[in-house]
Amino acid sequence: MPQLMTMSGSTLVLAEPVPHHEYREEPEPRARVRARWAAPYRRLFAVPGARAFTLGNLIARLPMGMFSVSAVIMIAGSRGSYALAGAVTATGLAATAIVAPWTARLVDRLGQARVAVPATAIAALGSLALLLCVRLDAPDWTLFAAYAATATTPNTGGMSRARWAHVHRGDAAAVHTANSFEQAVDELCFMLGPVAAAFLCTALFPEAGTLTGVVLLMTGMLIFAAQRSTEPPVAARTDRAPSPLRSPGLPALLAVFLATGAVFGAMEVVTLAYADRLGHGSAGGAVLALQAAGSCVAGLVYGSVRPARAVSRRLLVCTGAMTALMCLPLLAARTGSLLVLAGALLLAGAATAPTMVTGMTLVQRLTPEGRLNEGMTLAVTAILGGIALGSATGGWLADHTSTTTAYLAPGCAAALATVVCAAGPARRR
Repeated sequence: MPQLMTMSGSTLVLAEPVPHHEYREEPEPRARVRARWAAPYRRLFAVPGARAFTLGNLIARLPMGMFSVSAVIMIAGSRGSYALAGAVTATGLAATAIVAPWTARLVDRLGQARVAVPATAIAALGSLALLLCVRLDAPDWTLFAAYAATATTPNTGGMSRARWAHVHRGDAAAVHTANSFEQAVDELCFMLGPVAAAFLCTALFPEAGTLTGVVLLMTGMLIFAAQRSTEPPVAARTDRAPSPLRSPGLPALLAVFLATGAVFGAMEVVTLAYADRLGHGSAGGAVLALQAAGSCVAGLVYGSVRPARAVSRRLLVCTGAMTALMCLPLLAARTGSLLVLAGALLLAGAATAPTMVTGMTLVQRLTPEGRLNEGMTLAVTAILGGIALGSATGGWLADHTSTTTAYLAPGCAAALATVVCAAGPARRR
């Protein structure tokens, strides 16, 4: 091998070149970015039992996006009335808003496994009762009673977040990543659930969606509850802990969740109406799935970055970004192109996941010890209430104005969330 010679003062220096195969190539920039993005999630699931309870939670959570669609298809197909089907599902939503906080309080007081399994069994029996009432052509009032029984379904996402907060207590970065992952799972389930339900009910038989949902819900909950090593311990004397509603800043934060839920509800109804008026009603669900996909990806990316310490300030930035991005569907609707609207919804969905993740992080910090499941369930209840209000408002605007004008509803709801966040006690704390 040739040598290189050089003079250093009066010294002759011989240097041999390093063989080519001994050079260590730097990893590709894309590979480094991918590794840095995945590192927080690898650390998240390194905890023993984390993968097992996550698997059970995923199986149990997928039916959350299936039951309402399955019920509408099943009832409307049998009774010939979408109004009846909508009223039944709305009744179930109202019952859930009332019952869910009490179920979560029992979970905090007695433990997840002791409460979640029997509560899920009651909800599963309610779904099966609805199926039988439809199948046997029972009176309409039985449909309302049966579907109301499903309100005992535990908040599986809240219980999973409580486990992450327990196993990663004291590690704010890991909890942030966990909340981002859980929000991405929420978006994924509500994106795939309706599609799976519609396929099962139309390709097999009308009751197939409900039956499949019951099996998945019960199976997933049994797997989830069996992972006792990651279950948060029952706090002593939780019944004497102050209610989360008395925590300074939490009521204002629930108002932010209410307004954010209105964004979801209004966007869904207005988009379906817009697609229908363009003559592409069957594509409305696929367009909405793009919004959920954008939120899912944004949630995963958001969980891989180190967040700012000031959570309340971060929430204000997220709601402000959500307000700005909600202008995109309004502008896209003026083009009269469903394809342009789909792209706008994909971008608009990127702001909702960071808002939800940051809001849930703030709920965990404001909720008294021993009431975490109840606090997060109150947040979910506020979101459900906002979805109902947003759906009603968006539907009224779609019927009485143009669908283009109706896209003001989600934008105004996002702006309201920003105003409440800026003025709320949680930000001042």
